[in-house]
Amino acid sequence: MKISRLELISLLLAVAFGAFAAGWFLRGTGSAQPVRVETRNVLALPAASSTPKPAASVSPAASSSPTVPTESGGLVDLNTATAEELMTLPGIGEKRAADIIADREANGPFRMPEDLTRVSGIGEGILEGLLEYVTVS
Repeated sequence: MKISRLELISLLLAVAFGAFAAGWFLRGTGSAQPVRVETRNVLALPAASSTPKPAASVSPAASSSPTVPTESGGLVDLNTATAEELMTLPGIGEKRAADIIADREANGPFRMPEDLTRVSGIGEGILEGLLEYVTVS
């Protein structure tokens, strides 16, 4: 008995479908469980008793004025600080303090201290020196 080409194609498709269906139903018996990865964002903050240290780049007028303590244990709040308070931070002078306030007014409050990099003139290097002295509310 001879089968036609159409019957041969139908038979091959049926065998392929059967192999696929068998693999589909047996796939769970030998496979490992998927890997589950959990992440946690941890932001290291300095101890509450730390206070900002005066920097060498602070102008004499700014260094003679006392640092206003905040509720966070001496940290300067980026969202409420005045220009004078910002100038007590290391690496922040009159121009950068004005830029921080202008950015805060234009773009809204800072959500985290790392948002300072959106201010022109403040890069990763300056940010690293500021992280232990600033907070956001």
